[in-house]
Amino acid sequence: MDHEITLTAKERLTPDTWHYVFTRPEKVEFTPGQATALTLEREGWTDEDRPFTFTSQPEDPVLEFVIKSYPDHDGVTARLRDLDPGDKVQMEDPFGAIHDRGGPATFLAAGAGITPFIPILRRRVRDGKLADTTLVFSNKTRADIILREEWEAMAGLETIFVVSDEQGMIDKAFLKRRLADFDRTFYLCGPGEFVDAMRDALKALDVPGDRIVTEEGW
Repeated sequence: MDHEITLTAKERLTPDTWHYVFTRPEKVEFTPGQATALTLEREGWTDEDRPFTFTSQPEDPVLEFVIKSYPDHDGVTARLRDLDPGDKVQMEDPFGAIHDRGGPATFLAAGAGITPFIPILRRRVRDGKLADTTLVFSNKTRADIILREEWEAMAGLETIFVVSDEQGMIDKAFLKRRLADFDRTFYLCGPGEFVDAMRDALKALDVPGDRIVTEEGW
């Protein structure tokens, strides 16, 4: 089912990432980590939908998203950046396989792959369940790190920021060197090649497949 939602506010978080706030339709339910598909109500774009993760909580009265724009692609994300409060978009019913299983966890994110972890980590903070939680967050440059100050302020969250332009990509050797515990659940999100590489590295480090959480099909 499609739902029409209205933009009420937007804020720039990084040079190419925005925080969007939309109205919330009735009877839309989701869990932290799930996503929806958004479609622009503009000529030539009504058949172009893209998936985006909710960053608001299920009980919030509004819907929030953190979306990275790729203006060189001239796609939906670039057009979303041009929306103004009052503009409307279409959204589908929520979907997605990433959800918090609880307990000790390491979240491995690259770029906009942080988005499903935003509501999950915020909920862990709210519920006092952030102990033994690690965030490994890879970005191309320091300026690309989304919500860095919020992550660093979360008491109990161990943060490891990786800037690929300076340190290179995360690999098996990096994980073995920087992570002390592999007896936990690992959550992966980012570009497909990042997710594949992290899954392969974790399996090589003897992490069972049922302790690696990704979106279906990755």
